[in-house]
Amino acid sequence: MSSTDFKSLFQQFNQLKVVIVGDMMLDTYWWGHTDRISPEAPVPVVSLDKSEQRVGGAANVALNTASLGAKTTVISVIGEDKDGNDLTSLLNGHQINTSYLVKSKDRITTNKTRIMSRNQQMMRLDSEYTHDISTTMESALIDAVHLCFKNEKPDVLIFEDYNKGVLTEGLITELIALCKEYNVVTSVDPKRKNFLSFKNVDIFKPNLKEVKEGLNLLIEHIDLTTLDQMHQSLQNELNHKISFITLSEKGVFYQMKNEAHIIPTHVRNIADVSGAGDTVIAVASLVYAATKNMHLAADMANIAGGLVCEQVGTAAINKILFLAECELLLN
Repeated sequence: MSSTDFKSLFQQFNQLKVVIVGDMMLDTYWWGHTDRISPEAPVPVVSLDKSEQRVGGAANVALNTASLGAKTTVISVIGEDKDGNDLTSLLNGHQINTSYLVKSKDRITTNKTRIMSRNQQMMRLDSEYTHDISTTMESALIDAVHLCFKNEKPDVLIFEDYNKGVLTEGLITELIALCKEYNVVTSVDPKRKNFLSFKNVDIFKPNLKEVKEGLNLLIEHIDLTTLDQMHQSLQNELNHKISFITLSEKGVFYQMKNEAHIIPTHVRNIADVSGAGDTVIAVASLVYAATKNMHLAADMANIAGGLVCEQVGTAAINKILFLAECELLLN
């Protein structure tokens, strides 16, 4: 594929409309310096220098699709709290549509606070509810998605599951059926709880550990043969179109009918793997929606995941740098 083609493809992203449904989070970073151990307990004392808020979870997937130019809408349940307001403001600041968010007095907005020193994480504090949303909230979310489809006419819907209770089995089934009705591409980043609930989606993107846990597999040696077996086992359960499995430092694997490939990772200076999966699902979903070429989608998502690992903390893909890398590595 020529560089001109890549530029054209990146222009196509601007025409795509994406909806992300799932568990949204606020990521809070407390940055400080450490030069002594506490006299009260054998722990380092971190002197706070600055604090920072970023979007996380499903919201980070939205940040990635928006960074690539796609018109992006988020649909989720958040709390009626300051964290929810801060998260909404951050999303709005990136031109992400938040008008279909559902606010609940019965839940809090997930906030993961990371205490950072010497460019590494010292501790993480999680403030969250993880039980399933109520049937009332589930109905409100379904109504929000129906309204969104009517108004926005999306090209792709990404399910982003972090086991925080927003994606219930009933909601998943209803939304996949709706996507089929509207001919909307569906992709999913699953977690164990609802792992086998995402039946009939287009792209199913777990990591290798999640596949082993979700299917109760004890496979140690990973090659095309064993990955093909995983794909067939997943197909028997899900009847999906494409398996797209991330393999950490070994790259990514995809299979669509009889087309199967392992795409090795590119050498990177890894600083932090946080949010890499969010970038991978965002890029794969956009490229596939634009081209229906899964090999290209996997190739580009593999590059994008490596790029964001070079930064500390969750970060969106840099469109200009990403374009240059695609032209350099995939020509």
